[in-house]
Amino acid sequence: MVTKKVYKKNQLMIGSTGRKQKKHLFDWINVSLLLVFSLMSVYPLIYVLAGSFSEGADYINGGIWLFPRVFSLENYNVVLNDIRLWKAYGITIARTILGTITGVIFTAIVAYAMSRPNLIGKPVIYRFFIFTMFFGGGLIPYFLVINVLGLFDSFWVYIIPALFSVYNMLVFVNFFKTIPEEIHESAVMDGASEFRIFFSILLPLSGPVVSTVALWIAVGHWNSFFETMIYTSNENLWTLQYYLMKVINESSMPAPGVSLPVELLNKVAPETVSLAAIIISVIPIFIIYPLILKTLTKGVVIGSLKG
Repeated sequence: MVTKKVYKKNQLMIGSTGRKQKKHLFDWINVSLLLVFSLMSVYPLIYVLAGSFSEGADYINGGIWLFPRVFSLENYNVVLNDIRLWKAYGITIARTILGTITGVIFTAIVAYAMSRPNLIGKPVIYRFFIFTMFFGGGLIPYFLVINVLGLFDSFWVYIIPALFSVYNMLVFVNFFKTIPEEIHESAVMDGASEFRIFFSILLPLSGPVVSTVALWIAVGHWNSFFETMIYTSNENLWTLQYYLMKVINESSMPAPGVSLPVELLNKVAPETVSLAAIIISVIPIFIIYPLILKTLTKGVVIGSLKG
C-alpha cells in the first residue's frame, strides 16, 4: 500500500515537472517571438531616425543601418525652413482638434438616441446604419456630392464628412447600455430634458469611452491625406501627411521661394530630407499616445461590453 502511494506521488511529481518544463519552453519561445516582432516594428523607425541625422552625400553611399556615419542636422534645417511644413502643421492641428471635438459630440448624441429603447423607428435606423458600414456609393458619386455641397477646396471638407462613424457609434451605444436605467429615470423625474441628461450625466460618466473614441478620431484626422489629394487643389489646404507624401514622392526640397546656401544644399539629399520630414510629422503622436494609453485600454474594454 505504501509502495503504491509512493509510486503515485512520484508519478505526480514527474508529471508536474514535465508540465513546468513545457511551460518554461513555451515561455521562452513566446518571449523570443515577441522580441523578434518588436524589433521588426521598431527597426523602421530606427532606420528613418538614423537616415534623418545623416549627411546627404554619405547616406547616398548606403550602408547606414543603425547610426549615421556622418552626423548632420542640415536635413532638419531644410525641412524647418520650408513654409509649407508650417502651413500643413497648422491645417492638420486645426483639423484634428475641431474634427475630434465635433466628431465625438455628434457621434455620442446619435449613439445616445440609439441606446434609448423608446426611439421611434429604431430597428429601421439601425439597419440603415449597418448597411452603410459595408456598402458605399463609390468615389465619383461621393466627389459629386462634395462638389454640390460646396465643400470642394474648403477646410470644412475635413470636418463635415467625418462627423459621424457607425463603428464609433456602436462603441458608444454598448457603453451607454451599461449605465443603469434608474439614473435616467431619476433625471426625468427631476424634470431634466434629454439634452440635459446627455451633457450633464451621460458624458461625465463616459470618460474612458470618450477618450478612446477621441483618440481614434484624432489619429484618423492626423494621418489622413486622401481628402487633401482628392477634394482640394489649394496648397494652403495641404495637411501634414499630404505634404509629407509630396516630399517623399517628388523629393523636391527645398520648397520654391526658400533660399539656402550652396554649401548647405551640398550636405543634404532628397532622401534624407524626406526622412527628417517623417520624424517631424510623428513627434506629436509619440508625445500624446503614451499619456492616454491607460485610458485608451480601459475605454476599449468598457466600450466592447454588451449591456
